Amino acid sequence: MSILITGGTGFIGAHVARLELAAGEKDVFIFDINPSTKLLEDIADRVSVVRGDLGNFSHVLNIVKVSKPRTIYHIGGMLSVPSDADHAASFRANAMGTFHVLEAAKLLGVPQVIFTSTVATYGLDLELGAFVNDYSLQRPQLFYGVTKVFSELMGQFYRRKYGLDFRGVRYPSIVGPGVKTPGVVQYTSWMIEESIKGNPYTVYVSPETRTPVMYFKDAALSVIKLAKAPRENIQMVNYLVAGVKPVATAQELADIVKSRIPGAKIDFKPDMELQKILDKLLHPLDDGIAEKEWCWKADYDQGKIVDDFIAEMRNNPQRYA
Repeated sequence: MSILITGGTGFIGAHVARLELAAGEKDVFIFDINPSTKLLEDIADRVSVVRGDLGNFSHVLNIVKVSKPRTIYHIGGMLSVPSDADHAASFRANAMGTFHVLEAAKLLGVPQVIFTSTVATYGLDLELGAFVNDYSLQRPQLFYGVTKVFSELMGQFYRRKYGLDFRGVRYPSIVGPGVKTPGVVQYTSWMIEESIKGNPYTVYVSPETRTPVMYFKDAALSVIKLAKAPRENIQMVNYLVAGVKPVATAQELADIVKSRIPGAKIDFKPDMELQKILDKLLHPLDDGIAEKEWCWKADYDQGKIVDDFIAEMRNNPQRYA
């Protein structure tokens, strides 16, 4: 049996494929609406890439039938800013897309689905500055978060009613090279990337802002580690996973970048309206349940992220152009 990765041409999905191949997996199928294999260039001859739309059930049913996976890593979907700009498309890709994956898994006997959710499922009525954990109230303000809460609960339903081994993670902001999709906290990647390119960068949040982040390589590792954990260990089912600890402020990140890239030009011009929103949305994260139930721990701290980010762009410029 194989593995199937939805959203597999993106940087998390591509690295999941890379890690699975390195671990000895022979049959890796990639399903994505984006036909570009730029991020897969080093493994393109070892994976099967199929273009398709998560919102089209026949596309999903066909790839699951063809690939016969033992595990589906369901990473594909629309992110926060595009989702708020076109909520109907987001519902089709995220909510219906997840329903299609779950239903195809049920109909065709796929044992396991691993789902990627987000800390954007949290939002209203959280105490400012309080830690968020797996028991925190999920009342998202963004439509993206709404679709992800719905998808988490659908997975719980399929697990209870049909015995599908559904498991999920809630990511913080993901950091990595080549990020193009707009997002409210993408400064965590763009500050590093623009500095590597020799461009000045103006940070649109206050220097004191602390955005919980995870490196894309840790994000890929987390879903693989979750998939391989013994089923009897999985009690919470949907898990918050933290990355960098302690979380760096925007100023601390700028200082690390400047220490690695002499001459980096980084300044701050906060968008105060955005800052008001972020001050309500950003909370420190407690992923103790993931640590307890399947031994989760991120490999990359903030300094290692910057170091590896620089190495990735310098060693593989063709991937991130």
